[in-house]
Amino acid sequence: MTFQSSSQGSASHGKFITFEGIDGAGKSTHIDWLCHWLRSQGKEVVSTREPGGTPLGEKLRTLILNEPMHLETEALLVFAARREHLAEVIEPALARGAWVVSDRFTDATFAYQGGGRGISREKLQILETWTHGHLQPDLTLLFDLPLEVARQRIIAERNLDRFEREQAEFHERVRFAYLDRAAKSHGRIRTLQSDRTPEEIRQSLEEIIVTFCK
Repeated sequence: MTFQSSSQGSASHGKFITFEGIDGAGKSTHIDWLCHWLRSQGKEVVSTREPGGTPLGEKLRTLILNEPMHLETEALLVFAARREHLAEVIEPALARGAWVVSDRFTDATFAYQGGGRGISREKLQILETWTHGHLQPDLTLLFDLPLEVARQRIIAERNLDRFEREQAEFHERVRFAYLDRAAKSHGRIRTLQSDRTPEEIRQSLEEIIVTFCK
């Protein structure tokens, strides 16, 4: 299946696609597949992740995922890494017409630091506006599945970060925050049930991307 570029936006400006979901949702494999598929369609693709994506961002990622800290310090570091990521990777790539595919973006902050940690939506919105009020993803793919399935996948991992080690109640709050944000996204966030076979998920992904680009 192939697609034609959408008339939405100029040819010189790329598209920004983000992947989201609770830990254990299984999105990483499908990010690699989508990037390969887009390249097969002749697109320049920049694959990146958050926190991280830049040398400084990767150092902040190590701190965020492993060092105990105040919940507001955590949120501030996430947005600091994001500002660097935008300036050094995302914005230049979009400006030259590339497609950027990111493993997490600000929806994750509203889910983890907002839903999970309990930081107010108002505080996060202020940071969001300051950091990237001019830019939002064109499309967000939210991988959702029952919490018990996600937890089984997480437990199977050998080295868990401090988010993955959180209790089930934390991850349940994160999941509900994601679903609530999706319901209010006016179609930007598309939810995929990720307790299906990889082939079924990939078919859904391809259909969503082709429809998105019409």
